[in-house]
Amino acid sequence: MLSYGRGHSTADGSQAPLQITNLRVQHAGASAAVIERLDLTVARGERVAIVGPNGSGKSTLLKAVCGLVPLQAGDVQVFGQPLRACRQCVAYLAQRSEIDWRFPIPVLDLVVAGRYVHLGWLRRPTRGDRERALTMLDQLGMAQFAYQTIGDLSGGQQQRVLLARALVQDADLLLLDEPLTAVDSPTRDVIAAALHALQRAGKTIVVATHHVDRMDAEFDRVVVLREGAIVVDQPAGLYAVQHAAGERYELVA
Repeated sequence: MLSYGRGHSTADGSQAPLQITNLRVQHAGASAAVIERLDLTVARGERVAIVGPNGSGKSTLLKAVCGLVPLQAGDVQVFGQPLRACRQCVAYLAQRSEIDWRFPIPVLDLVVAGRYVHLGWLRRPTRGDRERALTMLDQLGMAQFAYQTIGDLSGGQQQRVLLARALVQDADLLLLDEPLTAVDSPTRDVIAAALHALQRAGKTIVVATHHVDRMDAEFDRVVVLREGAIVVDQPAGLYAVQHAAGERYELVA
């Protein structure tokens, strides 16, 4: 999870939350780019699903947007500004497998860590920060686990806690990497409801996912990646109809 200090610009609502132009990303030592000549603009309040097969560049795209991997070419603008000028506007939820769940800290402390984006590293969380974290846990049905250690949680519970940690940042753009992996149906319903509530509040959400069912209910738009390029970009309702009919399935299988 990303945490940043204070002093950055706030989001300019008149600008697109995310605008990517001619993006190229190639990992060190790789023979080919993971992402090549990618252009993408996300409007305010959109819920966008990024789908595609393993290795298509979904996670790399999100990491490039939030500055976790270097760009070989292209430009990423967040609310009309370079990321370094608007880091507080972005919350990134990493894949659950990237977290060390053996680390012996309480659930509440993990969620409160999301508030460091507003505090910086030299200030301790306030009572208000902890109350904000508890409120978010309660909204995600996890308040009763606040004082348990994170290693005691199931996979679905861990995913809810990570989402709570992202949400307490109060960011205007959320980048979520595979939040639906290994979750049960009730957890998926909770996550979907939380994302819908964020949309109603004017937040913008980009989700990398393998789960292509319920697209028309959970997203507004679907972007399909293949070998680092966008091959489909269409309304979620149209994508759901085509997917149900068996069209374009080879792009995401």
